Amino acid sequence: MKPLTAPALIFSIFLFIMPSISLAAISQEQQEATYRQLEVFANVLSILQENYLEEIDADTTIEGAISGMLLSLDPHSSYLTAEDFDELQEETRGNFSGVGIELTIRDSILTVISPIAGTPADKAGIMAKDLIVKINGEATKSMPSMEAVKLLRGPKGSEVTISIYRDGWEELQDFTIVRDIISLHSVNGLMLEPGFAYIRITNFQEQTTKDLKETLNELNMDSTVKGLVLDLRNNPGGLLDQAISVSDVFLEEGLVVYTKGRIPEQNMTFQAHANNGKNTYPLVILVNEGSASASEIVAGAIQDHQRGVIVGSTTFGKGSVQTILPMPGGSGLRLTTARYYTPDGRSIQATGIVPDVEVPYIPFVEQRKDKQLSLAIVREADLKNHILNSIKPDKNSSANNQENKEKEELQGEYKDAQAQLKKDNQLRTALNILKSLNLYTKTKPTQKDV
Repeated sequence: MKPLTAPALIFSIFLFIMPSISLAAISQEQQEATYRQLEVFANVLSILQENYLEEIDADTTIEGAISGMLLSLDPHSSYLTAEDFDELQEETRGNFSGVGIELTIRDSILTVISPIAGTPADKAGIMAKDLIVKINGEATKSMPSMEAVKLLRGPKGSEVTISIYRDGWEELQDFTIVRDIISLHSVNGLMLEPGFAYIRITNFQEQTTKDLKETLNELNMDSTVKGLVLDLRNNPGGLLDQAISVSDVFLEEGLVVYTKGRIPEQNMTFQAHANNGKNTYPLVILVNEGSASASEIVAGAIQDHQRGVIVGSTTFGKGSVQTILPMPGGSGLRLTTARYYTPDGRSIQATGIVPDVEVPYIPFVEQRKDKQLSLAIVREADLKNHILNSIKPDKNSSANNQENKEKEELQGEYKDAQAQLKKDNQLRTALNILKSLNLYTKTKPTQKDV
């Protein structure tokens, strides 16, 4: 089952199970206390029905009480009405109309985890850590996440206005976003340069591992590959089994992740399987503050096994697992049931994955061609009366021919990748690290040489 997709809370790690309710695990004293509180609740409901200013709907009131109870536990537990639960399941199988924002609740404020790449929210300039203060003029403080999701959704082509506060701003700014169909395809790839591949995973869905393997095949990763950049930036998570299987693609053996909960059934371990030496090329994983949950499982497993280099900024820090419990009448509970741990036993809850190489993202600004605004770059050949090189390079040499061929390839087949590299300083760093790893692999002495 796939998670809720934007603008819903997609970053939870989900397990779908049937509820098994047993009072045996609850002491007699706890049961008696619970019954007393249920009696108080029933009395309050009765008083409301008899005395409130207007007639109330008991079903709506009880659903609100259940939602409030779950919201008081943690930001990721929630009550799903029958409609919400149906939407949750529908979104695992197709597209939907929305703006493409991943949300959480921090200090009762609706907070952006990340915009989904290429969606209306992303194009409008919504950023991770933005605070959504209003939706169409309605204040969002203490608003349940599912209610916010419903306000953000709507027919394709319709508009929604969100009022954003961003750190450093003195006042709110309104963003009017046109809703569109949000695609659930989560894997995209291209070649950055000859031998160096780039794959981005936007979230972890039912077909993510399958799509990843197909993309690797399309990029001919088994032939002349020199390295791969796996981009998990602004990936808010998704399915636990997909995070495990994606990690397994790059690991030969060992622990991927394990979970711990209050009861034995919530304690699970997940192991990698042998890949027969496939996918052993140098690997760099890009992460940022919008990388959460399932993304952090992959990054943590790769980091602990020293399989690749983690580059970017510290991740979101969501280290808990949510279980979806179907309830009578078609509703459901999304309940936090366990913490997960990296192979080395790290819990990243509220701390995140710290990159091996920290590289803050620098927004790209198109440089003006005004020479007065650019710093002059001076080389030896620019100095007056510099000594000439008596040995002129052979323009017909094989080295020069290869260099010219690579330049032509970069200007042609890799034009889009070069444009992307120009605008993305973290990606440029990742590629440079890949080239260094590739060079190190070539020059590293073998056991026989030693």
